[in-house]
Amino acid sequence: MRKFFVMAACLAALAACGQTTTPTTTETLTTEVAATTTPMTAADATAQDTCGAAAFQALVGTTASAIDLTTLPAGARVITPDMMVTQDFRAERLNIMVGTDGKVGSLACY
Repeated sequence: MRKFFVMAACLAALAACGQTTTPTTTETLTTEVAATTTPMTAADATAQDTCGAAAFQALVGTTASAIDLTTLPAGARVITPDMMVTQDFRAERLNIMVGTDGKVGSLACY
């Protein structure tokens, strides 16, 4: 009889540790949608305009020296030829690529 009570107490303790609620469908879908919309490459980030590059599209074709750096978002980079930059991926960072002619050639998010 004593073993029965010890076993019953153990089972009750284990039952208390189990999951009492299941995640709702909405919570699961929200998590899945967030995971699928987060850009994983520079091409995806630029296509989704995560860094706001569309607002600065007028810079393409202008000389790099004419860019007012105070109007750029925090963390933006003006990348010139032969310039070393970090390779970390940050989808919210605006990168302005300058060609060998000194003019802005393209904008990208990475």
